[in-house]
Amino acid sequence: MNELYQMIEEKIKASGYPRQISGADVYSDICDQIEDKENGTYVLLSKFDEDVVFEYTVTIMEEEFNLGLMTMRTPEGVFTVDFDA
Repeated sequence: MNELYQMIEEKIKASGYPRQISGADVYSDICDQIEDKENGTYVLLSKFDEDVVFEYTVTIMEEEFNLGLMTMRTPEGVFTVDFDA
């Protein structure tokens, strides 16, 4: 799992996101939000800090999920990661 968390962090940092980020925290947040949801594609919002909103585009399948797009809206700007690219 550490490799997955590291990959999430690296992609977010590569987008130019200027703040500290934990791949484990992002993954955990997504898992918490998709719990008990039916299969399908969802846009989920999360407020990580007081002034930062994360937007996830997630496709939920039987035994897994796919994080396709992640957008971070901050006072410093908007940063987007395409995990499917």
